[in-house]
Amino acid sequence: MSLTEDETFMRQALEQAHEAAAAGEVPVGAVVVHQGRVIATGRNAPIDGHDPTAHAEVVALRAAAQVLGNYRLDDCELFVTLEPCAMCSGAMLHARLKRVVFGAADPKTGAAGSVLNLFAEPRLNHQTRWQGGVLAGECSALLQAFFQQRRASQRAEAQRLHPLRDDAVRTPDAAFDDLPGYPWQPHYLSDLPALGGLRLHYLDERPQGVPASGFTYLCLHGNPAWSYLYRKMIPAMLAAGHRVVAPDLIGFGKSDKPKKDSFHRFSTHRQILLELIERLDLQRVVLVVQDWGGILGLTLPMAAPHRYSGLLVMNTLLATGDAPLSAGFLAWREMCARNPEFDVARLFARGNPHMSAEECAAYNAPFPDRGHRAALRAFPAMVPDAPEAEGAAISREAQAFWQQHWRQPSVMVVGAQDPVLGLPVMRELKGLIYGCPEPLVIADAGHFVQEHGDQFVGDALRLLGAKVS
Repeated sequence: MSLTEDETFMRQALEQAHEAAAAGEVPVGAVVVHQGRVIATGRNAPIDGHDPTAHAEVVALRAAAQVLGNYRLDDCELFVTLEPCAMCSGAMLHARLKRVVFGAADPKTGAAGSVLNLFAEPRLNHQTRWQGGVLAGECSALLQAFFQQRRASQRAEAQRLHPLRDDAVRTPDAAFDDLPGYPWQPHYLSDLPALGGLRLHYLDERPQGVPASGFTYLCLHGNPAWSYLYRKMIPAMLAAGHRVVAPDLIGFGKSDKPKKDSFHRFSTHRQILLELIERLDLQRVVLVVQDWGGILGLTLPMAAPHRYSGLLVMNTLLATGDAPLSAGFLAWREMCARNPEFDVARLFARGNPHMSAEECAAYNAPFPDRGHRAALRAFPAMVPDAPEAEGAAISREAQAFWQQHWRQPSVMVVGAQDPVLGLPVMRELKGLIYGCPEPLVIADAGHFVQEHGDQFVGDALRLLGAKVS
């Protein structure tokens, strides 16, 4: 068969893909050709049919089998606009197709060479010839246009549900498109009393078939990070059967950003977190904290001890104002005051040379200009540094709670290269948390130890899982 004939049949598959798009389905279309003639067509229809198997290829295979009166289609060819997934590839192999031709490659689920290649698997008792890239540009363009329109509709709906306050800015959603290692769907709230209409973003991920023993890992980030910081830990938490909730503090990530530095106060951010926990009715919580996630987060359990079942604490402190802040922190605060427009991506790259440029850039995504950076300017000065400073009194109450009332298991992980909240600060914190064992020290990690999460998250989960009840 010539390439011209392949293109002819692929164009007919594209017609089916356009029909799928018109019906609100992901635009994938397929045709089955028998002896040079199209005998069956199919388009994606899992939504319309409430059928997870109703991919274009499977629909077309079913129709072709009916036409020929045989599930064996060994003299047939299938043309599809997108590289088949493992399910569809398995069905094609079972049908004994003579040949499969696809348009656009699918780097996420493609089973004809992109992720794996079932068609070339020698252990299977049948191999089907395949070819990719026919009219790939047109097939890809249709998919891209569909998903762009879908994202635009979702953004319009989010704006309708959560209108932007006049005294705040909102990072364009497009800034977060295609970030490496961050595939999770956003969730938003704007009706918590402490928010006053500001939109708060959070991740809320649950594994399929959560076991009864699953916990909720509440992951709190610090400055200048956002929930992206936990992307290397979330998959392991989900794989272990746990729910993961990871909010972006107001002023960070996908959450709204008040224009004025003065919005940011210790008590305001703490109250928002307390209300979020109540609204989501989080139970059996393992509190996961670092940096400001700990400065704020370590004051939360005493408000509702029955909700908490464990602690994973990393490079942070309880800022009670009773002792001078470390020299490293004071240097950080001075740097932020002198250089309020510091490059967040460069900061991450300097302390985490193993990160890619794209990963570092993802930390800059929430802050496209000076108007989005009020939290970055305000947070360093907010750390309580005297007994009368805001947040110091509640932190002293928290210190008493962790010493006298906390009886749940704890795990401490420390990035040894952290010049701000490293081992000396963390050993002091260890002494304040009842029963806290010796820390897991990550020798090559700095302040953002979560960027080395793949080195320790498994051990941390096992230690907590062996003790949490």
